[in-house]
Amino acid sequence: MVVRARWALAGAAACVVLLMLTWFAAFHIGAVRSADRAIFSGFYELSGHGWIDRLAYHLASLCDPTPYVYFVPIPIIIALARGRPRVAVAVAVILLGANVTTHVLKPLLQEPREASFFGWMAPIYGASWPSGHATAAMSLALSTVIAVPPRIRPAVAALGALFAVAVSYSFLTLGWHFPSDVFGGFLVAGAWTLVVVAGLLAIEGRNPYAQRKIDPVSFARTLGPVGAALAAGTFLATIALVTRPHAVVAYADAHKTFVVGALAIAALGFAISTVLVLTLTPSDTGPAPTAAHRRRWRPG
Repeated sequence: MVVRARWALAGAAACVVLLMLTWFAAFHIGAVRSADRAIFSGFYELSGHGWIDRLAYHLASLCDPTPYVYFVPIPIIIALARGRPRVAVAVAVILLGANVTTHVLKPLLQEPREASFFGWMAPIYGASWPSGHATAAMSLALSTVIAVPPRIRPAVAALGALFAVAVSYSFLTLGWHFPSDVFGGFLVAGAWTLVVVAGLLAIEGRNPYAQRKIDPVSFARTLGPVGAALAAGTFLATIALVTRPHAVVAYADAHKTFVVGALAIAALGFAISTVLVLTLTPSDTGPAPTAAHRRRWRPG
């Protein structure tokens, strides 16, 4: 098995371990439950403004079953258009496996949760972990990273993570889930993606001439789009701070746990997508392929 396949399996194992720890902490450790509620409160108290609610609803609804079913074929079509049927099958396995796993885990791991801690909000029931919307958004983002050409993967990974985080922020603002549900959904998608990628890399490793003879993606090139996305977020936050300094500072000061939680969700989303790009980074070592092997094998 190639080294990158082992890395992918190690990453998948880490996602599974973090998934179990997240569930246990969210339901059985009082301090984490309190932080979960505090982060939720920070998001939910942003609602009640017409334009915020409308924007949040439109973004969150992108991962409802009806629109989502039209997005699922996109990475599969991209892989097939590039002449990568094996990648297309891998994408289908990731999308199906991750989303089915989440729907199986929901009733299997449900625990009693506070029906309402505001007294006037709709209840979030125990079978909400992990979040189906977070799983759907992240699995779609990661699948697209696998399907596109290597040279644009860093940019697609950053945009995909931004999409998954934006969807998650939206349904948290609407009060559909607790933040721990988002962590669970992201980790389910990450685990499935890295397991399937490990299989693809292992198959590739069986052929010594299957090593991809393209420039490897450097850390700087991988992190560049992520830095650009974070810079854009910082710019938007700066605009909000400049236009309404007292309100923003007061809200952040009153919801410190919310700020930390929001940053943690973004960090996890971008970390998973970045790890995927680095795992898919081709090696520039190995025997040079002959012309015949280049015609038979079209990597990437």
